[in-house]
Amino acid sequence: MEYAKIIAITGLPGLYELVSSKGDGAIVRSLDDQSTKFVSGRVHNFTHLESIEVYTERENVNLVEVLNAMKDSNEKLPDDKDGKALTAYFQKVYPSLDFDRVYSSDMKKMVKWFDVLKRNEVDLKLTEPQEEPVEEEEEEAVEVEAEKPAKKAKAAKAEEPKAAAKKEEEKPKKKAAAKKEEEPKKPAKKAAKKEEPKKKAAKKK
Repeated sequence: MEYAKIIAITGLPGLYELVSSKGDGAIVRSLDDQSTKFVSGRVHNFTHLESIEVYTERENVNLVEVLNAMKDSNEKLPDDKDGKALTAYFQKVYPSLDFDRVYSSDMKKMVKWFDVLKRNEVDLKLTEPQEEPVEEEEEEAVEVEAEKPAKKAKAAKAEEPKAAAKKEEEKPKKKAAAKKEEEPKKPAKKAAKKEEPKKKAAKKK
């Protein structure tokens, strides 16, 4: 049985396995008598054991650490009705507990829960965080590589108008040069016409 599915329900004794969740509650199975029933979320609150922390003299620790310390200890479980016996037990099993803030009722609950979890052979470990798939990173790399040729194509298109503009500028220059070469030829023709009167003047003599 998975530790991640074990919950405590306010107003109900013992621990339960979460079978399925619904909009207005959940179907749960009791770890004491294995009975299954629906529990309304409007009346009761559900608490996953994974989310419970315990006060210590330093930082808070997850409940599973205390439960595993109880599992590894050779100390016999105390009578849950004896407050002094509970304190003496946890002073040996987990001495760094903050006994000013962890009350006898809390220690009593931990002892009862540990006994139920042990009888149901629940594996006392937290759910490991899921790693992100590597495939997504590969897809992103492919997309980046695909964008580079697209940028080159845009740059090539931008250069084409510049080349066309240069060709258009060269055409008027060539036309202007051609006109300048033709203009000196016209005055030469006019000079030839002026020489004809001189010949006529020679005939009168």
